[in-house]
Amino acid sequence: MIDFHSHTFFSDGALVPSEHVRRVEQMGYRAIAITDHADSSNIGILIPNLIRVARDLNAVNRTQLIVGVELTHVPPPLIAPLAAESRALGAQVVVVHGETPVEPVLPGTNRAALEADIDLLAHPGFITEEEAVLAARKGILLELSGRKGHSLTNGHVAQMARKTGALLAINADAHAPGDFLSSEMAQKVGLGAGLSLEEYLQVRRNMEQLLAKIAPMT
Repeated sequence: MIDFHSHTFFSDGALVPSEHVRRVEQMGYRAIAITDHADSSNIGILIPNLIRVARDLNAVNRTQLIVGVELTHVPPPLIAPLAAESRALGAQVVVVHGETPVEPVLPGTNRAALEADIDLLAHPGFITEEEAVLAARKGILLELSGRKGHSLTNGHVAQMARKTGALLAINADAHAPGDFLSSEMAQKVGLGAGLSLEEYLQVRRNMEQLLAKIAPMT
């Protein structure tokens, strides 16, 4: 298992990073990204702190901790500069909080995110075909979410990805211990979104390829 979207108590999650990683290590995860919510108020604190934690934990744990960030409710014109700043600070994976149907995310967020230097557009809601084409062209993964509410449009996202060739990922968006996906539940998220078994297996390959790109020594 690999997951590129999760939260600790450095934003709105429940666990310190050490317990967060230990929980999924016990579940047999290969890697997990901690992607706490960020904007210009805290990005300079979150990423350096997580780099330190990752250095410590990755020296002793089987599960690789990936340094990430989720740019959340950031106005569209500010997404690209903050994504670039995230890279400069050392983030291995940059996620943007997409236009989920259950939060008042500003229209235009999906498009601005896909035009920026990011890796994953989380729960992109009713993403348009044009936006999905852009994701496909840039190799940005679109998320099928395991989280309540955000998952309501998984079927639509899967359809847009199939139509355009955009790459998919399945993530838990975990905030608490009970949120982490087992491999069996991740498969149910994919099949429940309308994927075939082969399409689901391709999602797993997409995630392996991203991990190899951002953390080639794992």
